[in-house]
Amino acid sequence: MPFDYIEPLFRPPSEAESLILQVTNGCSWNRCTFCEMYTQPQKKFRPKPIAGIRKELQQIAGMNIPLRRVFLADGDAMTLSYRRLHEIMQAVNEYLPDIQRVSAYCLPRNIKNKSVEELRRLRQMGLQLLYIGCETGDDLVLDRVAKGETWQTSLEALLKLQQAGIRRSVMILNGLGGVRYSEQHALNSASLMNESQPEYLATLVVSFPKGQQRLEQGYAGEFEALNRRQLLEEMEMLLSALELDKTIFRSDHASNYLILKGILNKDRERLLNQVQAALAHPEKTRFREEWQRGL
Repeated sequence: MPFDYIEPLFRPPSEAESLILQVTNGCSWNRCTFCEMYTQPQKKFRPKPIAGIRKELQQIAGMNIPLRRVFLADGDAMTLSYRRLHEIMQAVNEYLPDIQRVSAYCLPRNIKNKSVEELRRLRQMGLQLLYIGCETGDDLVLDRVAKGETWQTSLEALLKLQQAGIRRSVMILNGLGGVRYSEQHALNSASLMNESQPEYLATLVVSFPKGQQRLEQGYAGEFEALNRRQLLEEMEMLLSALELDKTIFRSDHASNYLILKGILNKDRERLLNQVQAALAHPEKTRFREEWQRGL
């Protein structure tokens, strides 16, 4: 590929076959205490000039590679202004006219200064799916991890995207509240999902490959990580509280011990039975081994 990526580069598992178009470097917020993705010095946030983006797309177009999807990197490409995103989408359509879907990571705050009509225009240009890191619906946990969001700001962003016709894939972090706040994390996350009715919902397990010191600072020493059984109990609470009409649910990221897939709430009882069976008979359950888990 002719791209001069600033690594490390991240993308959702479902974008494995997409063209990764790096339109920004790093994350515009980059304060969340649980996230280590963009903490390296070379990942200081900055937008890529549109001229550079157009040049890369032109080079890709000349290679005649069959491409159907584009993922706009890095951490929250939707922080860019509507004008810049419009320019990027114009360039994608000009050089890659056969593209069927463009997607990106998104923080709720990225949507605040964009109107429904602006978002609808981007949708019409091919921006069809956004991966939104809500992480939790609990205001206390959001404050502890320095997310800079609330239940309400997350809901407002999700509903605005729904109005614009952009599909939403929401991420919730299993274990983010620690032992003390596990129940309210699960129940308030379910409440946020019930109010917003996202098209997709994914749960990942919070993990700390470089240690959890940053997270512990926000919790003033009261954070205690959940063990495998406690993570399953939290998942049981979340699933039991969800009231969704037609949401594709996935808990199959490499960080999860137990793989769960279904449509909520149609498959809720089956999923709950899987979790409850794992709690009752862990010795008979096929869990991911620790060496298999990761980001």
